[in-house]
Order: sequence, then C-alpha cells, then structure tokens
Amino acid sequence: MADEAPNVEEPTPAEPESEAAEQPESEVPAHEGSAEQAATDAIEKAEEAAQSIADETAAETAVETAAEPHGAEAVQLPDFAPPEQDPERAAATLGLLHDVELNVKIELGRTRMYVEDVLRLNENSVIELDKAAGDPVDIFVNDRHVARGEVLVLNENFCVRISEIIQPAKPGEKKNPG
Repeated sequence: MADEAPNVEEPTPAEPESEAAEQPESEVPAHEGSAEQAATDAIEKAEEAAQSIADETAAETAVETAAEPHGAEAVQLPDFAPPEQDPERAAATLGLLHDVELNVKIELGRTRMYVEDVLRLNENSVIELDKAAGDPVDIFVNDRHVARGEVLVLNENFCVRISEIIQPAKPGEKKNPG
C-alpha cells in the first residue's frame, strides 16, 4: 500500500465566473482591487451624488429668492368677498338710498332733423320716429339704458310696463348703441 498516493485533491483552475461577474454592474468596483478600494470608490460616488443634489437645491432656492425682494414677508390680504348680511341689515343699508334722486327717461323713438326743420316746427307739426306703434320703448336711468317696456294707458295716464331688464355690459365688451 505504499505504492498508493494519498488521495489529495488538486485545486481546480478558477472558474470564469467570479463573484464580481455575478454582481450587477452598479455594484462592481471600478478597480479589481481590495475591498478597501471598492468602499472608497462607493463613498466617492455617494459624495458626488450628494453634492449634485445640494447644487440643484441651491439653484432652485436661488431662483425662488430672486423672484422675491429681499426682506419680503407674506402679506395677509383682507377678504374682498361680499359680506353675508342678514335680510334685516341689508334692508337698513338699502334704506340709505331711498332719498337719492335719479333721472329716468322713457324714449319712444329717435329721429334726425336739420336745424332748418326744427325751426319750422309749430303746434300741429308731426315728427316721425324710427319705431312703429307697439314697439318696445327704451328706459334710461341717469342716461344708462337699463330696461325696455311697453306703453300702456292706465286711468287716463300713460305708463310703461317693464318687459326686459338690460344686463350691464361686462368690462371690455362694446356697448350696443341704442
């Protein structure tokens, strides 16, 4: 039995796939050196990423502060919404306007005349208007067109029944010449 050699396994050559090859690319150290070198590289990459984030945050902050004057503080604006009032108080407030006088005109129609024709007018003259009998008349308050209505006779007096309220023109809209 002396002829038999001890059963010793010889080391096999390293397989082509090493631990580094099994790791994803992001975890593979740039230098195939010691673990110490790999840790140093990872720290440097983390510091670069942190610095990049810090630079972006500083740039955003600079843009935000450039838009505001230095020393500016937030201003609390008053509430411009109309206050909700109870009907009794609203009636009292509206009562302040009861004695305000307004100029109200009812326009039956219009016409254009030469000065010469106006000077020839007398007691029995007839002026033709641009509206037919039964057409609505225009109602003006302080020279502002506010409504249209129809002429009626009530107790031997002329009166006007309002048939349409004219909505005020919105800012920027052209007024409809009446």
